[in-house]
Amino acid sequence: MSPGELAEPAGPVTSVAVVGASAAGVAVAQALRAHGFEGTVALIDADHRLPYQRPPLSKAVLGTDPVEPPPIAPAQSYAQHRIDLLLGQDVTAVLPGVGVRLADDRHLAGDRIVLATGVRARTLDLPGAALPGVQTLRDAEDAVRLRERLAPGRPLVVVGASFIGLEIAAMARRHGIEVTVVELAEHPLQHAFGAEVGRLVEGLHLRRGVRFRFGVSVRELGGDTAVREVVLTDGTVLAASTVVLGVGVVPRTELALGAGLEVDGQGIVVDAFGRTSDPRVWACGDVASQPHPALAGRGRIEHWEVAVQHGAAVGASLAGHPTAFTGTPFAWSDQYEHTFQYFGRQLPGDDLVVRPGPGPDTFTALWLRGGTLRAVLGYGTPREVGAARRLLDAGHPVQARDLAGDSDLRALARDLDRRRTGQVA
Repeated sequence: MSPGELAEPAGPVTSVAVVGASAAGVAVAQALRAHGFEGTVALIDADHRLPYQRPPLSKAVLGTDPVEPPPIAPAQSYAQHRIDLLLGQDVTAVLPGVGVRLADDRHLAGDRIVLATGVRARTLDLPGAALPGVQTLRDAEDAVRLRERLAPGRPLVVVGASFIGLEIAAMARRHGIEVTVVELAEHPLQHAFGAEVGRLVEGLHLRRGVRFRFGVSVRELGGDTAVREVVLTDGTVLAASTVVLGVGVVPRTELALGAGLEVDGQGIVVDAFGRTSDPRVWACGDVASQPHPALAGRGRIEHWEVAVQHGAAVGASLAGHPTAFTGTPFAWSDQYEHTFQYFGRQLPGDDLVVRPGPGPDTFTALWLRGGTLRAVLGYGTPREVGAARRLLDAGHPVQARDLAGDSDLRALARDLDRRRTGQVA
């Protein structure tokens, strides 16, 4: 599907129904009003809670305060902007050009429908997977359950060395909880960043007492009234009072499929502006398989900030201000003393430069392709990451030798900015 090839439906848009009060969904509704849309805007979600921020869930699950994630926007702002917030409502069908059907068979009007349904945590179809104490971490209820189970003397097994799995492991270790992470790859985060960076992340956690079991997966989970052990595919048995599954996510495409929309292996297929294969239905955020300059093709970009920016672009486009989302992908992850910051997207075969940071375990990894910087990942190096982002966003030509060793990335960025300004002048 190519942008611009879809004929817009005739007639004015008088109502927009946004399915999913996620970061992307809220951003759509807010952007519609910010860009002057005067029709009705409905924001629908099955969760009864006021729309909330999800990134803090894994970071604050073992904090000193109860798990109460901050709201995306103040409760009063929805009424102030004439956004009809329908919480605790399941959408069972999308009816393009008509609206949506709710679980109680009510119909909600929507000349345009936006699917911001996000993703769900992937589960494992294994013996014992339904035992109490086996869970994912995707919403506030998950966080509350996890908080109630984690305590010193109650070993934790994390399946999957993803960012969320490592965040949970780090929080647990800071509270003296025994943690084992099971990962099929040879290093944590290897699928995303490669073996060299994976080894650095592994060392960070090993030195803080996390145990890893690499190259294996889970065969079964054992216990009577609750999980008590994890049996690995090599026969190893791990004691576990709690098991957290961090084995990826699945896009929520059921409504799109039911409406006959195009869906691929990544999610709901959209063009550069967020239109699906039916121009009366749009999609954004984690569920969208979108074209983006940082990607080799189309795909999902599962970052909170990206979801906000993508939703804002879709809202602007729906309000009559065509806006393609082209912002630099960004993600972060709090682990121990510092934060991982990640900008851009690298591809297999990109040239990697790793620079040691100023303190123990800190580092900056940079990926280059075709003479330009394509991605940066830093742990405890915010200034270097900031300078690298300037290089990335500006598309300055750089070589690996410019970034290696103890070269000053901030000075390099300033120098290349001056050169570009001089050339323009």
